[in-house]
Formats: sequence, structure tokens, C-alpha cells
Amino acid sequence: MVVFVMIDGLRPDAIPAANCSTIQSLIGKGASTMTAQSVMPSVTLPCHTSIFHSVPPSRHGITTNYFVPMARPLPGLVEIARAAGKKSAFVHNWEPLRDLARPEHVVYSWYHEPPLAPDYDDEMHAEAIRVIKSNRYDFVFVYYGSVDTAGHAYGWMEPGYLHQCKHVDTLLGELVAAMPADTHMIVQADHGGHDRNHGTDCAEDMTIPWIAVGPRIKPNHTISYPVSLMDTAPNLAHMLGIKPHEEWEGYVIDEIFVDA
Repeated sequence: MVVFVMIDGLRPDAIPAANCSTIQSLIGKGASTMTAQSVMPSVTLPCHTSIFHSVPPSRHGITTNYFVPMARPLPGLVEIARAAGKKSAFVHNWEPLRDLARPEHVVYSWYHEPPLAPDYDDEMHAEAIRVIKSNRYDFVFVYYGSVDTAGHAYGWMEPGYLHQCKHVDTLLGELVAAMPADTHMIVQADHGGHDRNHGTDCAEDMTIPWIAVGPRIKPNHTISYPVSLMDTAPNLAHMLGIKPHEEWEGYVIDEIFVDA
């Protein structure tokens, strides 16, 4: 099983500031960088479209949180996974993420609009654990949206934001505990934030954590390669045993794999 965990709006410097012990443990167990880069505009749907299709917004054309059809479509991670006979599941609480894959390619999808409260992610999290424990899917995408919501409500790096980072880190620990021992996983953010917003090219918005963990991943390895979120799909595909699509612009980061 390959699991992709998105913590929307998580800044790298929030991990030690909020004492995110689960994420810190994953950093020790896997390969990571705290200087990975987002794309412009550093906004959720453009970022996720770049993550799943491994091209920048200038190529896929999604520049706001409203989906428009690509002028020059290309297959994303879910499409090539389905073509290879892999089963994908999405568990999330932000509805626009439904457009990350074309119809009839995701085998299972769960969405429910969350409360605007600290337990924003809790219902989704419970479903994600159920889906992972079912062991019915090759690829599972899990999206935690509450850290971004807290950033907009309180301000990035403010106490309310850091409290929510800690809460999601605790949930992540439960999620990891539910995974089979041979699971490969990438945990990352889509963008950071400053004040109560994001979307600019400033370092606070553009710099994100990126962590890979699994039996084939080097432990306690700091990545020297300059990682972009466009590298996520190629590495997830590699973990699934699938060749990345020829039009993707990201790279498999060979240095993180023990068998490279």
C-alpha cells in the first residue's frame, strides 16, 4: 500500500514549534526536506493539481480554487495507476479535490463538509483509518484541511494555528499506527502561509515539508535534491511500481531509495 498524506498549510517551522512528535518521528524514520517548494500561485487547488499531474499551473491552467478543464489535458497519478490495474481511494474534507482525477478512475471516494471547529478533520480521519485497515486499495490519498483553516482564522504561527498543527499530528500518529508494516508514505504540505493568508511567492508561503517513509526509503536521510511538489507524483508512482508519465515535469528522487 502507498499512502499520500496532505496537511494543508503546514509550514516546516511549525513542526518543532508545535512539538509535532509524529512528524518528527517520521523524519527520523525516512527521507525528508524542510525546504521543498510549492508552485505559484501557492493556493490549494493549483498546488494539488500540480502535485497529482506533475506540471506547473502554467501548464495545467488551474490558477484559483475553482476547477476549469485543462486546455492541454494529461494523465495524472490516479489515471496512470488505474491503467496499471491499481486501485485508488480518496478520503478528504474539501470538495474541490474531487477534480484531481477524471471520472471512473478513483475506486473509492469519501467527502463530507466539516465543521469550522478544532475537530474539522476528525470525521474524515476516522474514515481514513477504516479505509486503510480494509487493505482493499493500492493507493490512498488522505487530506487534512484544518491546519490551513486555522491559519486563516488565527494567523500562521499564532497559538491557535500551532494548536491545530499539534492536533493533526496526533491524528497522523493514529493513522500511521493503522498502516500495514510494508506501507510506503509521503507526508507533505501544499503551501505555507503568512499572517492570515497565502498565495504569494514569499518564502513563508512557498516553503513546505516533504517526507517519505517506507521499507525502501533510506532512514534519517536529509534530501540534498531541490524538491518541488511536482516531484510527488513521480515518487508515488515509483513506490507503486509504475513508470511516471512522459509529460510529467517532476522527478523520481533516486537518493531517497535504498535500492536505487
